[in-house]
Amino acid sequence: MKESVAQRIGDTPCVRREDVLVHPDSSLNDVCEGLMNQNITAVATKSGRDGSANDEARFAFVQSCWHREIVDQGRDSFLSEMRRRGIAASRIDLYEVPGAFELPLHAKVLGRSGRYAAVVACGFVVNGGIYRHEFVAEAVISGLMSVQLEIEVPVISAVLTPRDFHDHEEHRKFFHDHFRVKGIEAAAACVSTAAALDRVRDVAEAA
Repeated sequence: MKESVAQRIGDTPCVRREDVLVHPDSSLNDVCEGLMNQNITAVATKSGRDGSANDEARFAFVQSCWHREIVDQGRDSFLSEMRRRGIAASRIDLYEVPGAFELPLHAKVLGRSGRYAAVVACGFVVNGGIYRHEFVAEAVISGLMSVQLEIEVPVISAVLTPRDFHDHEEHRKFFHDHFRVKGIEAAAACVSTAAALDRVRDVAEAA
């Protein structure tokens, strides 16, 4: 697969902050704590197309750049939670696309490469007042689902599609914090779905 499929962020992805889960709102802290206290499971998946066992499964994280300062929170908390679950940063490749509309195609190309046990798509679809954002939101979410059903590689959605978003401090802070939660959820789903799918495939192959 050509690296030019998307702009890769450096050779070795890293988390820029250690305190991505800190938040003064106790209710959000409760959500984060509950997610982080889930059983931590090491991933041993069959990420290669040949079905060979691979304890060093790789994962792809592709994000849109629209409202980057908000979407970045999902990426940072995802990397932090994956590291906490025993997945080294060197096993996660980061990619960027201009907007959420480009996420399904890039997820498809990355998933089809046979390099990744799962692909995470992270983006923010908001109503900009120019077009019906519902059309874009439905296209993106449906596209991601169609991709994983077609290529049979988990595509985890960390795409938020709020009906109302106003570019002021209150809304920016709310979604800034909410993407932190989405990043943790995406990491948990990434690990558990990849492992569960391998178990299902083992059963199917043994039948």
